Amino acid sequence: MPYCIIYYSEAVQTAITSLPDTLAARYIVLTRRMLDFGPNLGEPHTKAFGNGLFELRLKGADGIARVFFCTQVGQRIVMLHCFVKKTNKTPVRERRLAEARMKEIHHADPR
Repeated sequence: MPYCIIYYSEAVQTAITSLPDTLAARYIVLTRRMLDFGPNLGEPHTKAFGNGLFELRLKGADGIARVFFCTQVGQRIVMLHCFVKKTNKTPVRERRLAEARMKEIHHADPR
């Protein structure tokens, strides 16, 4: 069964499609690869944060962005949150937002 990508909300999907051109292009390339080979592309493309939370690492001429995601039963990849990085470390509030959304997704899907 192939992988599929879904979005936590329409706002997350809009944020991703509104990324600067080079970051959006990188997102497309990496997510196509995820659909074919699964969500764990390994560093430098993806990074595990533990407890089922991962980040897709986007880098381009326009800067750096991150897209947090998790997986669900049925080979679904759920994009939880997107932001453009402005510092070297991932801001704690960005990660906490993604973790809260992941918990919400897992509680709504009892499988």
